[in-house]
Amino acid sequence: MSKILAIDDKKDNLIVLEAYLKQYLPSQQLIIAQSSKEGIEKAVKERPDVILLDVSMPGMDGYQVCRELKKDEQTANIPIIMLTAIYTDTESMVKGLETGADAFIYKPFQPSELMSQIKVMLRIKKSDDLLRREKEVLEEMVAERTSALKDAQRAAVETIARILSIKDPQSSGNQYQIAKLSEAIGEKLRLSKIRLEGLWHASLINDIGKISIPADILNKPGKLTEIEYNFIKQHSQSAYEMLKDLPYPWPIAQIILQHHENIDGSGYPEGLKGEEILLEARILRVSDTVVAMLSHRPYRSRFNLEEVIEELKEKSNIYYDAGVTEVCIELLGDDDFCKSNFLTTEDTPNP
Repeated sequence: MSKILAIDDKKDNLIVLEAYLKQYLPSQQLIIAQSSKEGIEKAVKERPDVILLDVSMPGMDGYQVCRELKKDEQTANIPIIMLTAIYTDTESMVKGLETGADAFIYKPFQPSELMSQIKVMLRIKKSDDLLRREKEVLEEMVAERTSALKDAQRAAVETIARILSIKDPQSSGNQYQIAKLSEAIGEKLRLSKIRLEGLWHASLINDIGKISIPADILNKPGKLTEIEYNFIKQHSQSAYEMLKDLPYPWPIAQIILQHHENIDGSGYPEGLKGEEILLEARILRVSDTVVAMLSHRPYRSRFNLEEVIEELKEKSNIYYDAGVTEVCIELLGDDDFCKSNFLTTEDTPNP
């Protein structure tokens, strides 16, 4: 059974409408309201399939009621038929339709005219409801597929991270420290959830380009020659070429490509400056540096925390983004964060 809500301040008009509906549409349930306020309240509560709305009412007239109903998402899709014996000019009809009414009928009307309009509106409402339900089902299916795709993408990134730890055992585990620090900085800088996800995954595989570098160069105990260093510098571009065509919802390839760029333009591979560099890449630039300095390398021992902070301060706005640097230093000053997040007990530097 469909519901029809009639809103009219005159009781006689409501009695007439009730009589017509009993005669011509006996299967429909009629709900009545004798004021604008009561009509809006019953529309929200009852969710009728059609609303019959008188234009001339004290206080809030039918035009205002129509606007209120169309603004509320709970009632916006209910067809409204405006009824009037006073506003019978074209301008009034146009005004009613512009406020959101679906039909405009002048009084006195033939019962068959009103009943036909009600039947049309009931068909429209039924079709709209069906379309909305189908849309909701499709959206749920898309959400499920999207979630499954994201799970697969995350699994792929995790696999790459494990492969990298085998290729470069000296930095095994550092990827997660970098990702945690990057994420913490991104949260402080109020990056959106999706940007934080992209930053996490880019940080986790930021050194994927090193797969193409010979292990004897990566693990060389002494200082690298200029040729060897230039070879290692190619890893950002190599990573970009590996990742650029993958259908990730995040700009992972671009972030990794830019994460060795410097604010002053002295970085590589493209010599980008300032805001030409993605914010995520500027964050990764700092977190990668911090974790690298706090880790052992074949050619040097680790730096202590004070030396890392001094490096950040000295190179702020030269190599590193000033805002990112400030947030990172704040995090490094938090003992609880350092011990429970990106630094393990073993990795915590001695004072």
